[in-house]
Amino acid sequence: MKSTILIVDDEPSARETLISMLEGQGYLLKSASNGKEALKMARHLLPDLILLDVMMPEMDGFEVCKRIRTIPKLAEVPILILTALNEPMWLVQGIEAGADDFLTKPISRQELLARVQTITRLNRYRTLLTQREDLRNMAMQVVSAQEDERKRLSRELHDDLGQALTMQLLTLRNLQGAFSTPNSALYDRLEKLHKDTKEIYTNIHRLVKDLRPPALETLNLETALQSYCTEFTHSTGLEIIFEADNDLPVFSDIYQITLYRVLQESLTNIIKHTQAKKSWVELSIEKDKINLTIQDNGKGFEYDQTQEKGIGLKGIKERLTLIGGKLYINSSENQGTILVAELLLEETLTTREN
Repeated sequence: MKSTILIVDDEPSARETLISMLEGQGYLLKSASNGKEALKMARHLLPDLILLDVMMPEMDGFEVCKRIRTIPKLAEVPILILTALNEPMWLVQGIEAGADDFLTKPISRQELLARVQTITRLNRYRTLLTQREDLRNMAMQVVSAQEDERKRLSRELHDDLGQALTMQLLTLRNLQGAFSTPNSALYDRLEKLHKDTKEIYTNIHRLVKDLRPPALETLNLETALQSYCTEFTHSTGLEIIFEADNDLPVFSDIYQITLYRVLQESLTNIIKHTQAKKSWVELSIEKDKINLTIQDNGKGFEYDQTQEKGIGLKGIKERLTLIGGKLYINSSENQGTILVAELLLEETLTTREN
């Protein structure tokens, strides 16, 4: 497979010169004439190397470099900066921006080829990208398998055991109706048996909902989250204000399940640990990220990662990490807690049709 090199320079003659130097070496060469175009092409191409000029209008090479480093899929791509600025302060600025190496203009063909060949031969970026993608795909398969099993168990509990218990309840009521003496010992025993059976049925019904939220089968994610918040308020008394951005995309099944579970576990933690009276839940899009933000006005705590296991945060972080997400927590004593679950928007599958 050919290594892809993206050449970024606002001067057509400079781009042509670099292309002529690298032609015939087995590389796939692409070029961009400005920083904005470079960022767009880099996202699409995922190049093995970027040759980046510094002195460009509107967005210079340093700024382009900084922005590339904020894009997860491009964070490790090698960037070779091309510049006539050879003073130490410019080199330091390039390093701080995230550059891997420098070439000073005018560029020697032999030196350019040597640097490029070394970088593409090591191919550390492509190897790392492939490994990360393989791990991510494996994690997604694990999550999918888990949810498929949850769905199967939920269906079997509902269809088989649930129906059997319903018939049991009807049978017990029919037996009670056969007694003319309501105060008989046998009648009381049947009443207790009916009560116990109904409790088992209720517990199974709750388990079915926990295994696979039925709301996600018929509702979009924001409606399902809002519905859960309403039910949670009715059952616990915790006031919850829910907000969601307009025109949200249609999320993949794994994203929906993960964010739904994060909300479930987070609200449960609030009731168990924070003594909060009010909570705010927001589902929003910020640039290329999906954020589920959950805030409360509880007692808060001094957060560090060693506490995660004890207060139920470890499970939330593990869920997000499995599909490439991140968890951010801001909390301090008597100041409440803010939890943000972040997922990459570019990993969702489709966009909602109007």
